Amino acid sequence: MKKILEGVGTVLLVVGVCGVLRELTGWFRFLGFTRFVTEYFGFLHGREIFANVVIAVVGFAVLMIADQRRKA
Repeated sequence: MKKILEGVGTVLLVVGVCGVLRELTGWFRFLGFTRFVTEYFGFLHGREIFANVVIAVVGFAVLMIADQRRKA
């Protein structure tokens, strides 16, 4: 379970950070996941950076939860 949480947390953290970088600089155009999330949900229009920061923070939180779990 710990490895699964670490994998999910890492993916979310990387996607969130790359999404913020893409919104600020125009890099990482290949990451369509964050663009799909912000375009699919109408209430996120104009709040793309906020949505990507939230994704990165959730990824970091999942990594911290995985770190707290004991090895089973």
